Amino acid sequence: MKNKKNNIGKITDFDEYLVKELKNPEAKKLFDEYGRQLDLAYQILQLRKIRNMSQSELAEKIGSTQSNIARLESGRQNISISLLGKVADALNAKLQIGLIV
Repeated sequence: MKNKKNNIGKITDFDEYLVKELKNPEAKKLFDEYGRQLDLAYQILQLRKIRNMSQSELAEKIGSTQSNIARLESGRQNISISLLGKVADALNAKLQIGLIV
């Protein structure tokens, strides 16, 4: 039987890990591409929870399915501005989109 090392106590601070990983140009490119999508997904999830709304309830309000909301909140689904507007309305939130130079 192989001797397995105990990794307890080797927990890495995520922010430190991220800084290190983003020094890699390919990792930075992927983070820049998908990071915005994940950030938006997280915002939707948090606001839905604040509103005490289930995924099914949100889906019903926007004419979608619970599984679509689950994919949206996990960052596994691209979101159009139109869908984002419906989600914002359903969550009684203001949608603000812009480009900053």
